[in-house]
Amino acid sequence: MSLIKLSVSALAIAAVSATAAVARDQVQVTGSSTVLPYSTIVAEAFGENFDFPTPVVEGGGSGAGRAKMCEGVGPNTVDIANSSSRITQKDIDTCASNGVADIMEVRFGYDGIVFASDVNGPEFAFTAADLYNAVAAQVNKGGAIVANDYAQWAEFNPALPAQDILVLSPGTKHGTREVYDARVILAGCKETSAYDLFLAASSGADDRAKASDATKACNTLRADGRNVDIDGDYTETLARLDASKNAIGVFGLSFYQNNTDKLRVATMGGIVPSTESIASGEYPVSRPLFFYVKIAHLDVIPGLQEYVEFFVSDDMAGPDGPLAQYGLVADPELAATQAMVAARTPMGPLN
Repeated sequence: MSLIKLSVSALAIAAVSATAAVARDQVQVTGSSTVLPYSTIVAEAFGENFDFPTPVVEGGGSGAGRAKMCEGVGPNTVDIANSSSRITQKDIDTCASNGVADIMEVRFGYDGIVFASDVNGPEFAFTAADLYNAVAAQVNKGGAIVANDYAQWAEFNPALPAQDILVLSPGTKHGTREVYDARVILAGCKETSAYDLFLAASSGADDRAKASDATKACNTLRADGRNVDIDGDYTETLARLDASKNAIGVFGLSFYQNNTDKLRVATMGGIVPSTESIASGEYPVSRPLFFYVKIAHLDVIPGLQEYVEFFVSDDMAGPDGPLAQYGLVADPELAATQAMVAARTPMGPLN
């Protein structure tokens, strides 16, 4: 009787294992909402042109995607994390503690962060200082740090419309938020000299601690309804903007380019955002786009290596490929990325 039970158990385990194996004949990708449309384009083309199933691609945010990738190794964990911001040391440490030892960092192009309003609304020409004065919790008025009570754009910049301030900022789960904080909010804080005032007021033990305090103060946004964090993807931001016609939304360039019938884009520092101005470095708010690959899965998940190579091929990610047609700024060092992918080179320490 015990032998029969053992045999039945063994058969059950074998059946479960077989089911799991069948269930993981597809590459699984998750993460950034900015990278999502690019990854979807590649996945669909991959399914049409290769003898592998179409990869499963999901959003959820850069940080959430990296966290999922770092849950461990095996068929119940994802293969790739899309990210519009670079992986952090905290992510790498979490990965290592869960057995994800080798990660391939793939930079496949660039995108810009743009500020857009309703297509029928007034034009905006922003500087980083304007956006800081609009959304910061505290601002510099007459050489003193005070709570932000600006209600209209024209109050601090007469060249801007006399329109109520409402900014739809990327939420803290967005990879976009990291770049937004560093390249827009912190930059604006410094332009208005608020950073210097925060630095002088800090009680930090040394210069590094004081700088950290000042940066944190700069990046603290107002919570009085003039700034609204959007934790969803850009479609949610667009829906909120459609409901509040005076809002300014923060989008990726490619999303804006595919919604020009609904959105009017603002200049930043006098520069119109475009693939050309981002490629040249003229537009000040751009960022590289990444995806991260679990190297341990490359010889286990059918089609994973082929998918990664296809993604960074000239046919897909090159300047004349479908990703560029959607809005991606091609990486001038794409050939080096292709060689790195072919060699399965794991990423080194963060700089």
